[in-house]
Amino acid sequence: MSVFDSILLIAFGGPEKPEEIRPFLEVVTAGRNIPKDRIEEVTHHYELMGGRSPLNELTFRQAGALARLLADDGIPLPVYVGMRNWHPFLHETLTEMKNKGHRRALGIILAAFQAEASWDRYMSDVGVACGKVGRGAPEVSFTSGWASHPLFIDAVATTLTGALSEVTPAKQQATPVVFTAHSIPKSMAEGSQYVSQFTAAARAVAERVGQLNWSVAYQSRSGPPRDPWLEPDICDVLRDLAKKGSEDVVVVPIGFVCEHVEVRYDLDLAARKVAEKIGLRLHRATAVNDHPIFVGMLADLVKKEMKAVGPTAR
Repeated sequence: MSVFDSILLIAFGGPEKPEEIRPFLEVVTAGRNIPKDRIEEVTHHYELMGGRSPLNELTFRQAGALARLLADDGIPLPVYVGMRNWHPFLHETLTEMKNKGHRRALGIILAAFQAEASWDRYMSDVGVACGKVGRGAPEVSFTSGWASHPLFIDAVATTLTGALSEVTPAKQQATPVVFTAHSIPKSMAEGSQYVSQFTAAARAVAERVGQLNWSVAYQSRSGPPRDPWLEPDICDVLRDLAKKGSEDVVVVPIGFVCEHVEVRYDLDLAARKVAEKIGLRLHRATAVNDHPIFVGMLADLVKKEMKAVGPTAR
């Protein structure tokens, strides 16, 4: 039998009803010195988006699809979901796993690009959650980074192709494509692979689709204005493209593996409003969500880790 007896998908989390918005944001911003007006602003974003985030539902869909795919391949491992910032919190999921007899889990961090704000904190939070669970908590090992995985590139390329199909065929190849990821402080980025992984993945997707006119941009900045964060902002990029005569643009949120409020508000409302004002038609690719190709990538990560560790008795 496999050394792993379960899979744990590790995600950000999000509120599922209006009354959960503020408690959720309190968890997210704890100890981060986020300005109060920014918290109120984000609260309003959630309210505009219906008072809930689609991230939880989509993550559970990813988990269900992964479990089915693994079972079809003769690997009947249960797949659990644990969130950093909302229910089911990591310690809640790990407690459930412990009670069901699971002792060794393979953790998959659902963040494409690695930085302290993403991978390091996720791994640290799993350790803290295991401490809360106490004796008998499952031991969690983690997969390696997957930003350059061919199936991730294929999945994003598929979403890009779908968005490009909205553009007149004769204009598609010349249409600028802008890949976005969450902005992070420059000081954090300097000590990580975040920017290099983002740029390399964007380049690989563009090459896969044969799109020469592409660039990267950042969105969802949340820190104090005095602190330098990664740029350019997506809205500034849109303004520059309009000045250069572009009529269409395709925006690809490659740094987000699930649709959620930051993607939908920042791109579908804020960026689209800017685009409409400057006469630019914005076409937005979806996140990979539970696309079969992306789920296939998750399954491949599991298989490779199992092969690397080797079988053992349970």
